[in-house]
Amino acid sequence: MFAVCVVLRLKPGMKDAFMPLMTENAKASREAELNCHRFDVSTDSKDPDCVFLYELYSDQAGFDAHLNTQHFLAFDAATAPMVADKTVVTWDTVHA
Repeated sequence: MFAVCVVLRLKPGMKDAFMPLMTENAKASREAELNCHRFDVSTDSKDPDCVFLYELYSDQAGFDAHLNTQHFLAFDAATAPMVADKTVVTWDTVHA
C-alpha cells in the first residue's frame, strides 16, 4: 500500500468554499478509482484554516493516476486560489 498525507493551510475565510469541493473530490476518488482504498478529510476545530488528508492507494502508480483524473484536476484548479500552503508526504508499506 501507498499512503499519502497532505496538510493544507487555507487562506483565511476560504474554508466554507473549500470544504464542499474537498469532500466531493474525496468521494469521487473513493468511488471511481479502483486503486484508492481510503480518502479521509479531517479538520481541527482549534485551527479552522488547516485541513488534513489521509489517502491510501494500492501503490505509487495508483496515486499518480489519481493526480491525472478529471475530478482531481478540476478540484485542484478550483481550489488553488484558496490554498496558502500545501505539504504532501508519502509512505510506502514495509513488509517484514
